[in-house]
Amino acid sequence: MKIVLRVDASVKIGFGHVMRCLALADALKSRGVACEFICRKHPGNLIEFISKKGYKTHIIPMGFNKDINLSHSDWLGASQLEDIQICAKILLTIQPDWLIVDHYALDITWEYELSHCYRHLMVIDDLADRRHKCQILLDQTHGRSQADYDPLIANGCNLLYGSDYALLRPEFAVLREYSLQRRKNFNLKRLLIALGGVDKDNITSKILRSIRNFPLPSDCEILIVLGSAAPWIDDVRELARSMPWRSTVCVDVPDMAKLMADSDLAIGAAGTSAWERCCLGLPTFLVILADNQRDIARGLVDAGAAILFDDIDTSTANASLDKFIASTNVKLLGKIASSISDGLGTMRVVDFLIRGVKNAN
Repeated sequence: MKIVLRVDASVKIGFGHVMRCLALADALKSRGVACEFICRKHPGNLIEFISKKGYKTHIIPMGFNKDINLSHSDWLGASQLEDIQICAKILLTIQPDWLIVDHYALDITWEYELSHCYRHLMVIDDLADRRHKCQILLDQTHGRSQADYDPLIANGCNLLYGSDYALLRPEFAVLREYSLQRRKNFNLKRLLIALGGVDKDNITSKILRSIRNFPLPSDCEILIVLGSAAPWIDDVRELARSMPWRSTVCVDVPDMAKLMADSDLAIGAAGTSAWERCCLGLPTFLVILADNQRDIARGLVDAGAAILFDDIDTSTANASLDKFIASTNVKLLGKIASSISDGLGTMRVVDFLIRGVKNAN
């Protein structure tokens, strides 16, 4: 069985799409499935990282044109036609059983034109804003419903929706019980600030300035997580040195699950990492970094699984943080969050993919 994943990372896109595809590829690999990637060479890409994980990665160059018909067209770095032409050559050589595409800038046009190049197609999406021609559509947003996609997919498409299908690496499920047990008594010793690997708008620095005068316990430790490609990493390091508490900038963290499990409170982005924190029951203040994160944030806040950290530059953020930490709600927040994802979503998706191929044969 052969699977190809078409996904990109960049300073603009972030790392989340690639990281969840890698979680899926690793799980498939453990079941004997051969996986390859197709990635465009955007600034801030993760091509080398994917290759070092042992996956053959087909690198496609930046294009010369762009579309304007999709809300995230500028994320592609080319027109869909250019992407179709170069991907077709790669896919016809591989002839994959499944093509998996995780890209907001690709839609039914791309999928239809490449349909002769693969046996089955799975689309990973969070937006529910464009049409698809696929056998499986996965949207791991909590609170997502069938009705959101009914106008966008054809009859016979298998829709996997909701956080039961969140694509997490296996270490999160492994550490889940340990993490939940240590939260039975809330004691704020470690605050984790993690806004994705890139944080292109330097929101991390804004948060550090916002909480500088906040009455955290004197022995509290602040851990700030960034990727080495983050453009503002030096600014963040300088701010960390001036914080009233011991503050450490952690770059390219190899074991994020353990870091989250050992943290007591998080300020984090409303992206892929939101499901990781839920699995571990880590109480979280959510920060919306892009419009495509609003549905995720809304679903978690409405469920009582997270608090929205808004107005980062104002004193209201500190006031809400102060009130929250001083209350007993922090334990309830973590408990509700832990009910959102059990960390086993990746294996559910893998089972569906393998079963789908067997049924087709």
